[in-house]
Amino acid sequence: MRLKLRPPPAFLGGVPVVADRPASATPPPLPPSRPPDHGSRLRATPPPLPRQSSASGAPRSLHLRTRATIRLNPEPPESKLLRVAELERFKNLLLFAKATVDGFFAGKHRSPHPGASAEFRDYKNYVAGDSVEHLDWRAWGRTRRLFVRRYEDETDMAAWLLVDTSASMNYAGPGRPPKYEHAARIAAALAWLMLRQGDKAALGLFSDHLGTFIPPGGTRRHLHEIVSTLERVLPASTTGLAPSLEQAASVFKKRGRLVVLSDFLAEPAPVFDALGQFLHRGFQVLLLQILDPDELDLPDHSAARYVDMENGQALEIDTADIRADYRIKIRSAIDTLAAEAAARGIEHQLVNTRDPYTGALEAWLGFRARTAAPASGRRR
Repeated sequence: MRLKLRPPPAFLGGVPVVADRPASATPPPLPPSRPPDHGSRLRATPPPLPRQSSASGAPRSLHLRTRATIRLNPEPPESKLLRVAELERFKNLLLFAKATVDGFFAGKHRSPHPGASAEFRDYKNYVAGDSVEHLDWRAWGRTRRLFVRRYEDETDMAAWLLVDTSASMNYAGPGRPPKYEHAARIAAALAWLMLRQGDKAALGLFSDHLGTFIPPGGTRRHLHEIVSTLERVLPASTTGLAPSLEQAASVFKKRGRLVVLSDFLAEPAPVFDALGQFLHRGFQVLLLQILDPDELDLPDHSAARYVDMENGQALEIDTADIRADYRIKIRSAIDTLAAEAAARGIEHQLVNTRDPYTGALEAWLGFRARTAAPASGRRR
C-alpha cells in the first residue's frame, strides 16, 4: 500500500512534500520552524514587553526584577554645594602626607604607636614581655643578640570643619554668592577630598554658640549628612566665635587639623585664646577668612544706608568720606589677624568670594605640605 502525504501546514513554514514510501516508514522530520507572521494564530516567541512613557514623554522600558547585582554610583549625588566634577583635579593629591598623628583605622598617616604594617621603623632590644612574633632572627644569627623589629602604623586623620553661620555670613555683593555659601562649598569640598583619600571629616556649625556638631566619619552616608546639613543652613543670629571655639574644644576629642571658616569680624585676642586649647593638644589650625569685595573696599556711593546684619542697626553715610580710611582699617585688621596667627604657628588665608572656591583648596593643600614637613622631621 502506498500513501500520499499532505504538505505540512503553512504556519510551520514547510514546503509541500510528496513522497511514495511504504506504510511502515517513519514520516520525514519537520523542517526548522521560522518565526510566524503576525497573521498566524500561533506565536513561537512571547510578545514584547510593553513600553511606558515617563513624565517627560520619552518611552521607558519596563524592566523585570532580577537577582542581578546593582552597581551604585560611588560618588554622592550632585548638589548645589558639592560639585564633584570641579574637584577631579584634586582627587589624587593627598591632603595629609607623612604627619605623625594618633589614629585607629589603618590609613595614610604615620602613628607613633608600634604597629604591624609593612613600614619598618627601627629595632629595639628584646625585653621580657615583648612579642616574639617580631623577633629578627637574622639579626640574632649575626650578633647573637635578640632584637625586635618595630613598625609604624599608618593611620587615618580627621579634619574638623568649623563653619560660621551667623547673619553676617549671609552678605552677598552683586553677582556674587553669599559668604556662607562660599564657605559651605569649601567645607563640602574638603570633606569630599578627605573621604576620597580614606580619612575622616567632622563638621561643626556655630553662630553665637556651637549649634550643630557631626562627629568624624568616613563613609558616603557620612559625607551626604555633612553636605545636606550645610545646604539646609539659614545664617542667622550674632557671632560668638571665641565662645564657640571653647565649646568645640570640649567636643573635638581627637587631634587633627582644625579648619575654621568665618569672616573673623571679631576681636582677635579672645579668638586666639580659645584656639590655644587646640594648639596645646597638638591640633594644626587653618583659618579661612571669607570676605566679600564690598567688605574689602566700600562701594563708591555718594550716599548709602548701611544695616548691621546681626543687630539691625542702620547708618546713613557718604562713602566718599570714609572709603580711604575704611580701606586702611580693614587691611590693618586682616594683617593683624594673619600676624597673630603666624606667631602661634596657625595658618591664615584670605578668601575672596569673587574668586573661585577652588583657590581655597589650593591654599589648604599648601597648608598640608607645610605642616607635614615638621612632622616628618621629628621622626628622623
